[in-house]
Amino acid sequence: MTTVDKRYDFVVLFDVQDGNPNGDPDAGNLPRIDAETGMGLVTDVCLKRKVRNYVQLLGQDIFIKEKAILNNKIDEAYKALNIDLNAAPADSKDGSKRNKPGVAQGGEVDKGRVQMCTKYYDIRAFGAVMSTGANAGQVRGPIQMTFARSVEPVVALEHSITRMAVATEAEAEKQSGDNRTMGRKYTVPYGLYRAHGFVSANLASQTGFSAEDLDLFWDALLNMFEHDRSAARGLMSTRGLYVFEHSSALGNAPASQLFERITVKRKEDSEGPARSFKDYEVLVDESNLGEVKLLRKLG
Repeated sequence: MTTVDKRYDFVVLFDVQDGNPNGDPDAGNLPRIDAETGMGLVTDVCLKRKVRNYVQLLGQDIFIKEKAILNNKIDEAYKALNIDLNAAPADSKDGSKRNKPGVAQGGEVDKGRVQMCTKYYDIRAFGAVMSTGANAGQVRGPIQMTFARSVEPVVALEHSITRMAVATEAEAEKQSGDNRTMGRKYTVPYGLYRAHGFVSANLASQTGFSAEDLDLFWDALLNMFEHDRSAARGLMSTRGLYVFEHSSALGNAPASQLFERITVKRKEDSEGPARSFKDYEVLVDESNLGEVKLLRKLG
């Protein structure tokens, strides 16, 4: 497989209806909102999580997964390389002892880092810090993404909900015969979000991120919400994916200028607060792109 040898910049549009796209644990799981502008926010970490979950469904192994013990995975990489981290370093010329038993050093770290990139898709794509435990170094991934920001201000609604049961007998006694417990959930009635991303060919060559890996990433952005359904998230959908392909590894135009070619605005006949994607129109300026190609994956 050939590694990615061109630079890419992309814009992804997605929306939410009657759901919480990304709760803030420091604010009681309220939808994330820019306090000064009222714009909704979705973190890059949240989007990468959805990409990881999707590629895992397709059989790709990932490093950051639920309940994973990361140091154990690093240990497994060295076992696969037949490197005994309790013996003297393999690259030791004078027979010196290992600095710390169970921890890689010298050229072993480089081998461990390559092994981890080869095995795990998310390390090849997003990078990882693997300097804990047996130490496989650090990797800076070729794909970087920004926070997603809503096109217009959003409103976070609070809903009271009830459960017609209690968890313990003690709770049942406190309820005085009314066997219900109360709770809350938060939703955004509607929000259209926009995120920007970048793919570095130079970093792809360091992690072994291939053209096939990149195609899978585009597929994940298009379908990441289709297999991540829950009542809390409401209805979420990818609405647009616009990819700018440069003709070289260093690129042919600033990303900011390319992103400005994708404009989202309300339709003239749309009145009141937006409640669907049909309230917006996406304008794309494809003129005078030069050596940059616009690849519309969706939209």
